[in-house]
Amino acid sequence: MINRTVIRSKVLQVLFSTCQKEDKDLKIAENELLFSLQKSYDLYHYLLLIIPHLTDMEQKRLDLRKHKHLATEADLNPNTRFINNRLSALLSTNEYLQSFASQKGLFWTEDTNFTKKLLNQIIGSEQYAAYLQSPDDYASDKEFWKQSFKKFIYNNEELDELLEDKCIYWNDDVEIIETFVLKTIKKLEETAGDKQELLPMFKDEEDRTFAIKLLRESFLQNENVSQRIDKHIENWDFDRIANMDLYIMQMAICELLSFPHIPINVTLNEYIDLAKIFSTPKSATFINGVLDAIVEELKSENLLFKS
Repeated sequence: MINRTVIRSKVLQVLFSTCQKEDKDLKIAENELLFSLQKSYDLYHYLLLIIPHLTDMEQKRLDLRKHKHLATEADLNPNTRFINNRLSALLSTNEYLQSFASQKGLFWTEDTNFTKKLLNQIIGSEQYAAYLQSPDDYASDKEFWKQSFKKFIYNNEELDELLEDKCIYWNDDVEIIETFVLKTIKKLEETAGDKQELLPMFKDEEDRTFAIKLLRESFLQNENVSQRIDKHIENWDFDRIANMDLYIMQMAICELLSFPHIPINVTLNEYIDLAKIFSTPKSATFINGVLDAIVEELKSENLLFKS
């Protein structure tokens, strides 16, 4: 689930913070990286849990209405499509999700104001009205939550702020983790029942190895790579070059040299994107120009053979 785009982002953040310290301990940095990646995986589960939580909230709300004084016909016989949603039921009984939530203590019960507002938005939407008219089957139930997640949860600024307050490691992860939640909704199959596996933390062991190796190489090759970068930016005004730009280029060069199976253009594009997220508005263009020159230099020195 945690792909290499997320890994690069996390390595950059750990590398930057470690290099600001007097005691630059690589082992501590590696532990920090793995902890940070685990927190991204926690967020994935936490966002999945919002679906059964909203279902439970609506169930309790309908129960209260049935027992209120002077209950109406609508109160006594409400539409139950929302609370009987089959996809939500799958998540509420999923062994992996519920076990993970219990172990980590990840529940939405402390965020009542936000979840009430979110539930009202969903229930009051045209999307929900259309859902009530759709076939009463699993496909419609899944489609309803896929579209509801896209419209009301994905890129929700209030949710982003709430998550940022809960965990500093979630600051830059929310949008991409939300895409993994959507992938999970799409792949959940009714026939798999409560034992259906969720996305793994890493696609394979190779990705976990990539994370550690990228951090180590960026850390250990700092001096040599920095000298190469310095040679290509000597005509630039150093006061106008962001420190983050230097770390981004340092990582990019280490990846170019240490991972022969990753194409050059993939590496360059990934780090230019990182510059757009973590550095200044002009950094992407600057980094692109410097890295292009360094790639040609590495090729001329027979240090880079891939295309």
